[in-house]
Amino acid sequence: MNKNLLLTLIGLSLGVVSACKTVSAIDETGKVNITGSLVDEQQRSLKNANLVINGQSFKTDTNGDYSVWVSADDIYALTFSTEDYYTGIQTFSHYELEQQDMNIQPVELVKKVNGRTLFAFGGDVMMGRRFAKPKFDNAVIIEADSKQQDTKSIVEHMRPYMSLADMAAVNLETQIAHTKPNERAPKSVTFYSPPETLTALEWAGIDFVTLGNNHTYDYMDSGLKSTLKYLEKSTLNYAGAGINKEQALKAHRQNINGTDFAFLGYVGWEGGFTPNQTASDDKGGAAFGSMQNIVDSVSRESADNHATIVQYHGSLEYKTEPTLVTEQRLKTSIDSGADMAIAHHPHVTQGFEIYNDKLIAYSMGNFIFDQYFYSTPHSFVLYVWMDGEKLHRAEIVPVYLKGYKPTPATGMHRYTVLKRLDQLSQKRGIKLGISGGHAVITPNKLPVTANSDITIKAKDDQTVYPLYHTQWQQSIAHVSSTDKKLTYRLGVNLVNGSDFESFDTFDSNERGWNIDQNAFDITLDSASSGKKSVKAELKSRQIETFGMTNFRRVYNPSSPMTISTNIKVDSDTKVNFYWQGRKSRDKFSYAIKSAKKHLIETVTLDGTEGWTNLEVAFNTQRVGYRSFRILLDIEDLSGNKNTVYLDDVNLVEWQSAYSKLNSLPVVNDGNKQASFIGFNTTPKSDVKIDLK
Repeated sequence: MNKNLLLTLIGLSLGVVSACKTVSAIDETGKVNITGSLVDEQQRSLKNANLVINGQSFKTDTNGDYSVWVSADDIYALTFSTEDYYTGIQTFSHYELEQQDMNIQPVELVKKVNGRTLFAFGGDVMMGRRFAKPKFDNAVIIEADSKQQDTKSIVEHMRPYMSLADMAAVNLETQIAHTKPNERAPKSVTFYSPPETLTALEWAGIDFVTLGNNHTYDYMDSGLKSTLKYLEKSTLNYAGAGINKEQALKAHRQNINGTDFAFLGYVGWEGGFTPNQTASDDKGGAAFGSMQNIVDSVSRESADNHATIVQYHGSLEYKTEPTLVTEQRLKTSIDSGADMAIAHHPHVTQGFEIYNDKLIAYSMGNFIFDQYFYSTPHSFVLYVWMDGEKLHRAEIVPVYLKGYKPTPATGMHRYTVLKRLDQLSQKRGIKLGISGGHAVITPNKLPVTANSDITIKAKDDQTVYPLYHTQWQQSIAHVSSTDKKLTYRLGVNLVNGSDFESFDTFDSNERGWNIDQNAFDITLDSASSGKKSVKAELKSRQIETFGMTNFRRVYNPSSPMTISTNIKVDSDTKVNFYWQGRKSRDKFSYAIKSAKKHLIETVTLDGTEGWTNLEVAFNTQRVGYRSFRILLDIEDLSGNKNTVYLDDVNLVEWQSAYSKLNSLPVVNDGNKQASFIGFNTTPKSDVKIDLK
């Protein structure tokens, strides 16, 4: 990476006593005091190191600590640098730091040594389809007359992160063409993206793309040749596809920091159409990742003394675990001499494993993609430090795709990303460590997780409480209360950005709520938690619908659910809670406009309650539906102007049945990714939760 560019990017990069801590950390001058420490991997202090926060420069003290005053902002981007260490970037929201007294856990920097290489991996990338033609009346992201500027704006928040690496790589899951190619493969979904996509990736610090995926041959030979032509004109290296089998299975070879590396890319299936998506002796396409092709091509690179990195596109979409075919092929690649295996395709993240001392990432999820499903925006960038062909360390930078744009995940999004990865990786023998707001994997070293506890303050009529303010790497060990009749269960939130604190950060709005299509807007006037909520001014007898823009595609049928929200109104108001489903055979366009709304419950308020917690229970359908969403019809009954506020609109899917206090629940799907705790009745006294 160009040193001058890196320095430029660094300059640009910008609680828990109860479940509802909202004490302000801003002083009378509008500044906040952010504290923390900087250490190396052995936990030794890094003194007099450089720290930049939102453009302001500071130094750590002789103990490696910092206590600095900066102007209050929604987002704080911190860049740490010191001689002989890799630069580190961490990003936090004001709201999440407020929950931890504006203190950041120790940040670790990795030492530079001869022969050490830093890789950065991102997941699936495309900039076509809904980037230019969005759904739900959302704003266009890539305009026809400003493609170069607009494509760069998509990657601007990841540019500082990717540019730190000696080599950064993503999965280019699209063909590249100026206009739509004439030929089209006989399949339901095909992608092409403008050539400016490659320019934006270069600008963002990406060095390599893998083409071994199921969209490399979407527009057959014409699209493949166009893609290869534009790649040859760019500075991006690639592997995983070609005009014939030999070229498709050819590795990209490159010497980095004195080590010869080889990069291979594969797709895991040939495709059920003719001509299929994989290359053959006389036909172009993606490299087919059959067992034999993997063994032959990896063995070839290993025999030539190349440290070999495999990227593989396989498994099933939206699943928490890889298929056994994928797992076996990745492990066989390592048995054949590969030194790392990176996989993708499910569009959601999966866990990590260290197999024969080599790192496997089973699914990277999305990096730049236009999917509006609520399960797909949570992702990550994977840093991997290699000492030659030996794994030294990996670091997970949580990412959230806001309005299809990758941004640093903060607050509830950070928790969601890292909690899932930690729990899925533990099933494969890896417990993630922590560095500031990131997770780390250190071979042959178990992280130390401190025990702590929180107290949930009992509130009238509230049985459902969020756990986002707890540390993602800790698990519930014990729940206790003097209320002996109390039982509890654990659940996950199926909607994103439900606290609205990060709705409009990073120059990109959250697209999961229908705020763009109704009378509600983000406001600072009043909030039940944090400082933001949504607000609408209702006219006499007006009905306004607030809810999910689209359907939740990934969910468990026949599961107990709770809609939990806080509302404040001026005068008499009726709230109808509905669920609406897309049946298995319904077209999306029909379902979103015409599917039946099923009434769950009606609540009336008279305006004297102030902020009021509402909890509405229902069960997801057992069969017949592929997805569903929730909607709230809010009606003025007063005949006068009525101001309505909504905050913390959560859709909780319960993962366990009720369990007695002092015992741990059996979680339904084997993953303990809880972001909410619920009780069978309103607690009569405070509840203590021990974490370990």
